Amino acid sequence: MSDFLATENLPDEYQQLVKSVRDFARTVVAPVSAKHDAEHSFPYEVVAGMAEMGLFGLPFPEEFGGMGGDYFALCLALEELGKVDQSVAITLEAGVSLGAMPIFRFGTDEQKKTWLPRLLSGQALGAFGLTEPDCGSDASGTKTTAKLDGDEWVINGSKEFITNSGTDITEIVTVAAVTDTDASGNKQISTIIVPTDTPGFAAGPAYNKVGWNASDTHPLSFGDVRVPRENLLGDLGRGYANFLRILDEGRIAIAALAVGVAQGCVDESVRYANERVAFGRTIGSNQAVSFKIARMQARAYVARTAYYDAAALMLAGKPFKTQASIAKMVSSEAAMDNARDATQIHGGNGFMNDYPVSRHYRDSKILEIGEGTTEVQLMLIARSLGL
Repeated sequence: MSDFLATENLPDEYQQLVKSVRDFARTVVAPVSAKHDAEHSFPYEVVAGMAEMGLFGLPFPEEFGGMGGDYFALCLALEELGKVDQSVAITLEAGVSLGAMPIFRFGTDEQKKTWLPRLLSGQALGAFGLTEPDCGSDASGTKTTAKLDGDEWVINGSKEFITNSGTDITEIVTVAAVTDTDASGNKQISTIIVPTDTPGFAAGPAYNKVGWNASDTHPLSFGDVRVPRENLLGDLGRGYANFLRILDEGRIAIAALAVGVAQGCVDESVRYANERVAFGRTIGSNQAVSFKIARMQARAYVARTAYYDAAALMLAGKPFKTQASIAKMVSSEAAMDNARDATQIHGGNGFMNDYPVSRHYRDSKILEIGEGTTEVQLMLIARSLGL
């Protein structure tokens, strides 16, 4: 896929997808983005539109209600949405990668039959509860517990920063919990599916965030939450290992989202530089501005190359962990750098929420933190080099 660095070079089915999502982003998402951002409101009407287009089912087989596409198709959709609105893009990314994908990858036939049709149709959202107040990248710090009591798991603990966990259409949260501890004190971590209408489950008040204001994010609490024994997702004790595999895939998707942001900042800057007149000429005619935009375009191109390559390896069944980390790191930094430069090019207007680049500036920082910080990516890349 590294040959397909321009939309016109993509196979026809990908080109058609890009065009339809681009049109949707411009005509449906963009007109309401500023409103939802200002009001910190979840864009239910946009999510319904994405559901109608089949975006939540893009990389899943038709037998489960999916669209029969692949993960690269999802990434292309995320890139187009990311150009306009990161909150909308992350809602789709998390709904697919963190909500439905763990069940598709590791679920039993019954679990897939029960949960996938609604998740893939976009009628319902799923979330993944991993992070805790004292536990982010370090799984050994997990304190949430799940103990068997007859044929039920009894779950106690809390999670934080969980995307898509408190909407009106959120129906499940997959929870990482300690299910046993060996003689050396090592924790056995498993994952368990918790329907959100289960007594004892509660989503706390939504966070007041710097960005991603239209994305749903809550802390969660579990007080003697009881779910059937068969809600165990995957093998006992393999919860964290399985989630790391999901994260590897998800980093490619986050990279695609970030490339969208980086390219969106280029597009907005080109438009503004060709319209804004100062000292009798457009600011784009000044090399100080045009060279800055040229460098922004180079960042977006390099980042796109990285995620295309990681996606190609993944779809070919080849190792892609390191390439996913590189793509995630390079693209998130490109998004942040381009958002900063775009804001500078817009001058005082860039500091006004009336312009999309101001939202990109606020939204982009989390791309260097979520689904593995830049430092975690550097650690993984260094390990691949034998360091």
